[in-house]
This record gives sequence, structure tokens and C-alpha cells, in this order.
Amino acid sequence: MNNIRREFTKTLFQKRTYIGWAGLFLVPWLITLAFRFSSGGPGGGGSGGQDQGARIFDQVRGNGLYVSLAALLALATFLLPLLASMSGSYTVAGEAEGGTLRTTLMQPIRRGAFLASKWLVANAYVAIGMFIMGVAALIAGGAFFGLHALTLFSGQTVGVGHALGLIVLSYLFVLLGMATVVSLAFLFSTLTNSSLTAVAAALVLVIIMEALQAFTVFDFLQPYLFTHYFNEWTNLLRSPVTWGPIVKALITYVIWIVGMSGIGYARFRRKDILS
Repeated sequence: MNNIRREFTKTLFQKRTYIGWAGLFLVPWLITLAFRFSSGGPGGGGSGGQDQGARIFDQVRGNGLYVSLAALLALATFLLPLLASMSGSYTVAGEAEGGTLRTTLMQPIRRGAFLASKWLVANAYVAIGMFIMGVAALIAGGAFFGLHALTLFSGQTVGVGHALGLIVLSYLFVLLGMATVVSLAFLFSTLTNSSLTAVAAALVLVIIMEALQAFTVFDFLQPYLFTHYFNEWTNLLRSPVTWGPIVKALITYVIWIVGMSGIGYARFRRKDILS
């Protein structure tokens, strides 16, 4: 607990922490204002053939709950992975860059506990940011459009309380996806002494994975790319829930998290204090 407290305190003293959180707070307001002052009437129910993302955005003017879903849909493929990459990359490379890693490793510390605390705090940073984003979306959406019963993709309508529960589950699902990005950046952080290099490597790899999904020739790779599952949370907005894609996503996330974190730990265990 002392390690986690110390790492979290260090995070709170960095300006980038608040810049990232501020961005996540502002985006839902920008989405809300864009819909509030754009032309067009309230969104309708949407046809059955509509893309799920389009249906979410179509419903925003009629129900402020959709702002939280629209924000999640808009940010899950770039801004959230960017912040997760930054958070994971500073775990080790940031300390090496600042010259404090060598001093830390000269102390009688357990490297596993040291790394685990950094990984947990990196994910906590992303979790707090997503919480801020969700709260901002509910406040903005409720203020401009009100909070009403939610119409699911399968056509059923659920009350506000039930809808809030589904939104929380959707955010937790995406948070686990971002934990895979943190783990990837964490691995690169153990391979370099430059946090910028680690951020770039992790983010470029995420972008490459997302780009591969645009070409049918690479369809055989999609089940193994964790980015392929970033928006599978939309299956939670059905009744009954479509569990197949969600379970596949969770398994893929866990494999990537364990694999990347494990390789990073193995690399860090052999890291020389002079490197």
C-alpha cells in the first residue's frame, strides 16, 4: 500500500495528469453543445439497419443519457488509448528519464511490488479519467436534454436506474480494454529510457492494429487484435445481452494484459541499475 500511495502522490504532482483529466471532462460538454446548437430535431428511434454508433448519436437530443455513450464511442479508439499509452509509458521510462530509477533500484526493494504499484496507479489514472468523463457526460446531458428511459438496440426500454447500471458496465468494459494499452505501454517502458519513445511505440502499435481492421484481407487477424473489441460494449445495450463477443473480448484483454505485463516484469527483473 505504501508503494501505491507513493506512486499515486507522484502522479498527482504532474501537470500532464490534470491536462488529461481536463480533456476528458471537456469532451462530453463539447459533444452536448454541438448537438444543442446544431440544426435538426430530436433523434428518433432509428431503423433496424442503422449502425449502432449512428443510432447512439441520433438519440442524443432526445435523452441526455446518450451523451455518456456518445462520449465513450468517440473516445474509445483514440483519446483514451493515447492517455493509457502516456500513463503506462511513464511507469519505468519516466523514472529513468528523470534520473530517479537508478536511485530507487539501489535500495532493497522488491521489483515485483515496485512494478505492480506502478501498473495499478497507471490504470487508476485512466479509471479516474473515465469516471470524470462519465460524470461530466451525465451532468451535461441531463442539463441540456434531461435523463429519460433508455431504448436498447433490441427495442426494449429500460428505466434510468437500469440504464445507468448498463452505462457503468460499458465504462468498466472499456476500462479493461484500456488496461491492455497500459500493459503494452508498460512493456515498452521497460525497454527504453525515453518515455516519449515508449508512448510513441505503444500508440503506433494501437493505430496499426486499428488500421488492419479496415482491410478485409486481414480479417483472420481480428480475433487476436485487442483493438478489434474496443466497441463490443455496445452488446451490453441489448436484451438479452449478446455475451459471445463480450466473453471473447474479455479473454483477449486478459491474455494481452498478462502477456505484456509478464514480459515487462521479466525484462525489468534483469535491468541493471546503471542502464
